[in-house]
Parts: sequence; C-alpha cells; structure tokens
Amino acid sequence: MNKQELKNNINRYCKVKYGKTISESKDYEIFNALSLALLEEVVDDWNATKKLYSEQKQAFYLSAEYLMGRALGNNLISMGVYEEVKELLQELNINLNQIEEIEEDAGLGNGGLGRLAACFMDSGATMNIPLQGYGIRYSNGLFNQKIVDGAQVEEIDTWLKYGDPWSIRREDEAVVVDFKDYSVKAVPYDMPIISYGSKNINTLRLWQAEPLVEFDFDYFNAQDYAKATAMKNKAEDISRVLYPNDSKEAGKLLRLRQQYFMVSASLKDILAPVLKGEEKLDVKDLGSKYAVQLNDTHPVLAIPEFIRLLVDERGVSFEEARAAAQKVFAYTNHTILAEALEKWDVKLINKLFPRLLEIIKELDKLFIEELKIAGYTKDQIEEFRIIGNKQVRMANLAIHMGFAVNGVAALHTEILKDTELSNWYKLYPNKFQNKTNGITPRRWVRLCNQELSAFITELLGTEDWVKDLSKLKGLEKYINEDRVLNRLTAIKKTKKEQLVAYIKKVEGVELDPASLFDIQIKRLHEYKRQLLNAFYILDLYYRLKENPSLDIPKVSFIFGAKAFPGYVRAKAIVKFIGEIAKLINNDASINGKMKVIFVENYRVSYAEKLFPAAEISKQISTAGKEASGTGNMKFMVNGALTFGTYDGANVEIVQEAKEENNFIFGLRVEEIEAIQGLEEGYIPEAYYEAQKDLKKVVDSLIDGTFSDGGTGEFKDLYHSLIKEGDTYFLLADFKAFKEAEDKVFEAYKDQRRWAQMSLMNIANAGIFSSDRTIMQYATEIWGITPITLK
Repeated sequence: MNKQELKNNINRYCKVKYGKTISESKDYEIFNALSLALLEEVVDDWNATKKLYSEQKQAFYLSAEYLMGRALGNNLISMGVYEEVKELLQELNINLNQIEEIEEDAGLGNGGLGRLAACFMDSGATMNIPLQGYGIRYSNGLFNQKIVDGAQVEEIDTWLKYGDPWSIRREDEAVVVDFKDYSVKAVPYDMPIISYGSKNINTLRLWQAEPLVEFDFDYFNAQDYAKATAMKNKAEDISRVLYPNDSKEAGKLLRLRQQYFMVSASLKDILAPVLKGEEKLDVKDLGSKYAVQLNDTHPVLAIPEFIRLLVDERGVSFEEARAAAQKVFAYTNHTILAEALEKWDVKLINKLFPRLLEIIKELDKLFIEELKIAGYTKDQIEEFRIIGNKQVRMANLAIHMGFAVNGVAALHTEILKDTELSNWYKLYPNKFQNKTNGITPRRWVRLCNQELSAFITELLGTEDWVKDLSKLKGLEKYINEDRVLNRLTAIKKTKKEQLVAYIKKVEGVELDPASLFDIQIKRLHEYKRQLLNAFYILDLYYRLKENPSLDIPKVSFIFGAKAFPGYVRAKAIVKFIGEIAKLINNDASINGKMKVIFVENYRVSYAEKLFPAAEISKQISTAGKEASGTGNMKFMVNGALTFGTYDGANVEIVQEAKEENNFIFGLRVEEIEAIQGLEEGYIPEAYYEAQKDLKKVVDSLIDGTFSDGGTGEFKDLYHSLIKEGDTYFLLADFKAFKEAEDKVFEAYKDQRRWAQMSLMNIANAGIFSSDRTIMQYATEIWGITPITLK
C-alpha cells in the first residue's frame, strides 16, 4: 500500500464530500473518506473477479439476513493493511479505534442464521469460491434495543445515518418485481467481500425496494399529498425492517412480500443472460452453470419463481423447468422447532402472486402422483404434501425440489434423519448431508482479539493459521509450559479489562475484572433457556445471603440478547433478568461477590468485545433443540470454556477439546425421549415440589418478589413451567445446572489448570472454521472448485 497515495485520497474524499480538510473533519466523515479511499483500491480487482467467475459454474446464496457487523476493521485485516493504516492515521493524530467505533453495525440480520451467512460470505471470498450472496438492504434493520427499568424497549435502527461507503448502488442493474396488486423496483447495492490472502473480491448484493414512479403528480397537484406518496411508502416498506411483526394479516403479507421480492429480484439477476436471450438456452444445462443455496425456508419461493421465469418468460415447458429446478436448488435446514418451518396460508399467496400458487399446486399434484406410484398410502402422502391444511409447507417444497438437504451440526442432522424428517430421509436418503457450521477466523480472532492473535502467531511462527485454522492444533505442545499459560491468562485479563471499561462507559455498570466472566449472549428464545440461567443466579444469590462466606469466586453474569417485539414471553424473560440484576447489584451486603448485567443492544460490534473476555460460554439450550450454534465456536477459539448441554455443535466441541476441559450437564436427547415416552410423560410439578431451592426461585415469578409492571407476564412465565408442561425442561435440568456450576467454581480456583483447559479449547477449535464448512458446500453440494484471480 502506498501510504502517501492513501493519505491523498482520504483528503480528496473529505474535500469532495464534506468540503473540509482531514484535520477539520469529524470522525464519521473521516470514516467515510477512509472507507471510500480503501474501496477505490479494490474496485479493479472486484470487477476482474466478477468476470473470472462468470466463466465457470457459480453458487448463489439466498438469505433473508446477513449479520455483517462493521466493515472497516474487517476489510483492513483482509487487505493486510490494518497496522499500516493505523500508523498513517496516528501520523495525522487520528485514532483508528475511534474511527472504527463510529461505524454503525449494518442492520441486515439478527441471530445465528444471519451471522452464519456473513461468515460464509467471508470464507467464500478467502477460499476463492465463485459465490455471490443475495439479500435485502433493510433501511431500518431489526431495531435498536434499549433496556429501560430492566425491560426491553425497541427503537428505530438508523444504521445508514452516516451513509454506507462500502456499498455501490447499481441503478443500471435494477429489476422490476411484480405483485398482483402493484409492482416495485428492486435496486441492487453491492458490498465487496474482500479475500484474505488473495486478490479475489466477492459480492454481496442487497436489494432495496423503491417505487416505479417517485410520487403521483396528479394527486400532488390536487393537494392530496398522502395519496401522492402512498406508493412510495408501500414500496419502501418492503425493505424497511427485518422480520416485521406478523401477528396480524398485514404483517404476514409484508413478510411474504419481502420473501418474494428478494427471490424474484435475485433470480432475474442470476438468470439475466438466459432471460434476455444473451446466452443460448439449454435448460438441461442450467444445473451445471448455477447452484442456488436456500438458507432456511425464507427464500424457498425461489423454486416456483424459477419455474415461472423459465415457463412464462422463456417458453420452456413445465416439465423441463421443474427438472432444471431440481438440479439448481439446495436447501439448508437450520431448525428442529416445528414452528420455525414456515407454512404460508394459500389465501395469502393467492393475494400476492396467484401464478406462483398455480405452479405450487402443479408441483404438489406431480409429487402426489410420484408417491402413489412408489406405493405410499394416503396418510403417508398427506405428511409429504407441499400443500396441506390450506397452507403451503415451505420445508416440504424445498426438500422435494432440492437436490441436496443439509443439517448444520452432526447431532442436528442425525435428529433430522432419525425423527423430525425421518419420512423424508427414507424417501430421499441420498439428498441428506451434514455441514457443521463454522466461524470466520478473520473477524472472530484476528480482528477482535489482536493480543491473542499476535501470541498465536508468535507460538506457531506463522500467521498461516488465519487462513487454515487447523494449524491451531500446534498449540497443544505448550500445554505444560508456564510461560505460555501465564501469558494466556494475562491476555484474558487484558480483554476483560477492556470490556469492563466499555461496559462502564456505555452501560454505567462497573464490573470487577478479577471476577469470573460467565457470559450468555444469543437470540432470546425459550428453548435457549436464559430463564434457567436466571433461576440459577437468583438461587446463588439466596445462598449467598444465607451464607455470606460461601466459598465461590467473585462472578459477573453477563447477558446479551434481543427479543422479537411480538414475542411476549421472551420480553418477559428480559424483564425478569433485569429485576434480578437490580436486586443483586443494589445489595451492598453481598460485598460485590456477584454482579448481573443485561447489556443493551447486543450486536456484532458488542460481541467482538464480549467473546474475547469470556471465561465461561453458556450454551444451555434444551438437548435436541439447538441446530448448531456458532457463538459456542467464537467463545471456544477465544479460550472460553463451554458450560452447556449435549446439544448442537456443543457435542462436537467436547469431542474435539474433550469433556474434561468443559462443563457438560443436563438431560440428553435420548433421556428426554425416554421421559416423554413414559405413560405419565414429563411432570415438571414433581421437580418443583421436591426441590425447595427450585420452588423458591420459580415462585419469585408470582410471590411479589419482583414486579412486571402489572402486565401479568411473570405469571405467564410461571404458568408456562407449572401449568403448561415446561416444554423446554428447565425444572428437570435445574439440579444438574447447579452441580455443574459448583464444578466451575472449584476449577476456577486453580488458574494454571484453567489456563490449560482454555488452551486445549483454542488448540482444538480448528474444525470450526467456516473456511472448512464453505469448502464442503463447494465440493460436496455445489460441485464448484476455487479459482484465484492472478
């Protein structure tokens, strides 16, 4: 990198965009100018990469969300110029970390689904795979979370307030998306995904919905201003918010519009050479040119839309278009929860795109005929049908029409094959695969834990591990070296101190960096059992009150999560944790032995501070409910020990790092199935009545210990456990949870042994790189080989 040239370019962009010199510019102006100057450096390679990829088979990843995080720091790491740019800015009396902090997290995702998609984009570029992502450019993201009096309050996400310098608007490649009642323009914004260690620049293309005509001049002239801009508002609503509340029909229709908007625009883009007649159309050959990966059920409308485009716009026969779709589409299942497998009412689909409903009905009819010929009974066929109970079953459509179906962790895939989708596995045994999730080492170690990264590089004698995480295995040889263990402990202390300073600054809560950092950060859902963690913390507090000399280390319990605005119970759990935090943090009699904090507005940039500081990684979902998880992997590679159930990728984590270096507790899948198989089934009241400590914390929901502000939400949580069967086995796992925490406290007394356990986790995290995962998708599903820009 030519530092003087970069400096000149930053100055030029400050001047052109803001009419200022660098020294006069505000932080966000410098951020934009620096970003544009860096973007200028990669545009030629970006264009060359697109041309290179167009000459061979490509994969396209369709996802409703991409939880990208901030772009600047990650791109500097990938470009290999982080330290040089830091030095350049220092010469200008500018702090790079301060500039990084001004960048808003792109509001394009929420939980693990979106973060996985972002990791796949990063790994696809770094592994030089012809892979392009497609999604929606949500102008107001999900929401910004405020914690007010312990409760979640949603505010508008304004992530675009300082601009979006890492995206290029491609007005000339806009397409029209047609609904039954109106049409909108889909304008693509391209985000460069910069390879680490090569010149390849991949693309994430995000669609923004806009009106075909800015406003109706006749209405405006008639002074009916609301009607004049009505169409603009309708169009922009489509790409305004991720996962709008769909408790009413209007919300359901908006979500359905979003899904079709994304897939229709994306397929028109992918198939543009075919639809425009620029390429000779050989339908049978489409599977050798394109592979489209459907990330969960949100993009499954792509299948009937693909058929519609070929049949209605290119005159292909239905049979040929159907056969082509079966060679192009593959489906990733991300859940074991039945409610998460989307089903859309037929009447809603008919309201928005009746032609797609015709195609889905024809697919259903042909599928039924195939099943009859194969000897399936009427009842068996009913389970498989794409349309049932006046609903379109999106997972059924994806599994039937896709050429591959994959789970995202070994246990998850086995559960799909053995129970949840066992009928499908018997029908299509060759379609099912496992692709255990992974995380990108660039963002989740190299960028967010630069102290640990430098130490790993020092020990291994190379930075090659950043692109080949399996090389971390070489750290095991230091397991008994005190200098290494002491340094590892010192680095963790540094990261804890950094987090403490940040939390004090943004939350106003003071944590003790010498305390054990026990962290649970993930999307808030009942099956993830933040409520079980809260019950344990409250019980520990009660024990500490009874026995102030209780032999435990100082401990800080840290939560981070967003609850969907319409998910009442999830929001009640946030409030309950907030009430517990107030009780404990304001009790001087426990001498700061415990602290509880629910961090506000958990997001990628916050996660980058939390993962490196964690010592305990709470992964406590009910066994058999978490498909994989990727937070557990981010904790692991940063040296935290897993405290978790035998669920999702936890299973593979303890296989790699060994159970003696982690803390596994609770019922396993087969034990839960055995309880459910008993004549009397699971009786949560039996645990509640038998365990006084458990009864006390559960009763705190209804005995006046805490206030839910008169909403009745705490009573509803109580009923979910005692009256509604405790679906997620919190009460059954409480005792084992306590016993496991006792083991944590005992282990923490021996800091040398703790450092050894931490090192064993880091050294065995290599398999959890998304580079490995994306290469498996490329070779085993898409049939694509890497190609490097020279």
